[in-house]
Amino acid sequence: MEKPRTILVTGGAGFIGSHVARRLGELGHTVIIVDNLNDYYDPTLKQARLDTLLADTPHIFYQVDIADEATMRNVFESHKIDQICHQAAQAGVRYAAQAPLVYEHSNMRGTLVLLELAREFVVENIVMASSSSVYGDAAHYPVKETDITDQPISLYAATKRATELMAHSYHHLYNLPITCLRYFTVYGPWGRPDMAFFSFTKAALEGKPIDVFGQGKLSRDFTYIDDIVEGIVRALEVRPPWAILNLGRGKAEPLMSMIECVERAAGKTLTKNFVDMQPGDVRETWADISQARKLLGWEPKVNLDEGIPKFVEWYRECYGI
Repeated sequence: MEKPRTILVTGGAGFIGSHVARRLGELGHTVIIVDNLNDYYDPTLKQARLDTLLADTPHIFYQVDIADEATMRNVFESHKIDQICHQAAQAGVRYAAQAPLVYEHSNMRGTLVLLELAREFVVENIVMASSSSVYGDAAHYPVKETDITDQPISLYAATKRATELMAHSYHHLYNLPITCLRYFTVYGPWGRPDMAFFSFTKAALEGKPIDVFGQGKLSRDFTYIDDIVEGIVRALEVRPPWAILNLGRGKAEPLMSMIECVERAAGKTLTKNFVDMQPGDVRETWADISQARKLLGWEPKVNLDEGIPKFVEWYRECYGI
């Protein structure tokens, strides 16, 4: 193991950020978490991640909006931050149509504040979250990092691509090592309630029907949380000068296959309402992960048949079902 570092995890009360914070703590690093605990979804779940998932992980928590430059500066002045693991963002493709300025504030200004403070306080490197949504409706699959990403079909995707471009400018101008990781449909315990695997499990266990978008003909590259965390940690350790990397399972699964996994794990059959696609959604995601394999020595391990039962088991325990 390399020497312990002080690592700032933004969005550390979020789904991915909290899992990363726990892993970094296990590795002996000093973990500083910032999160604004906003109400995009139930903040009690975010607090529960801090109180339960991170109960045995020493960390310092600041309830801070990353776009607030003055408050974030105080965090940097209070700690000698070696690395930044930037997971904070306003998530959700559909919500972006309702609250576009929230996405500009959190994703774009928030990232710019971090980049500027990283430059000023001379951090070693940044690993930041991007998204498979930057590919839009791709011309071919699986998608590669060199594919066109200038035709976003949601504002969320546009802001995530914008953060990559801002990051590259800081890398080029200030020789700041940055890795942008494009996540593909992450799922697992402590996941977000607005995601399909969560809402389908909730509906199954409560005996309620579900809406199946795209008439059930969508497919996704479902990636288990532990695999994503391993990729993030490796990127922090390898510290490429500049990289954009796909992190996915490397396999497109029909949405209906995921629903069947939920039904088997829950022991329930879901009543399905087949409806049209929502604005901003894509028909398919499927990652070419050869670059992450090559650069990080990373290999995803958990398939849908293993991962969904782990989530359903967590859901039962968390909600006392």
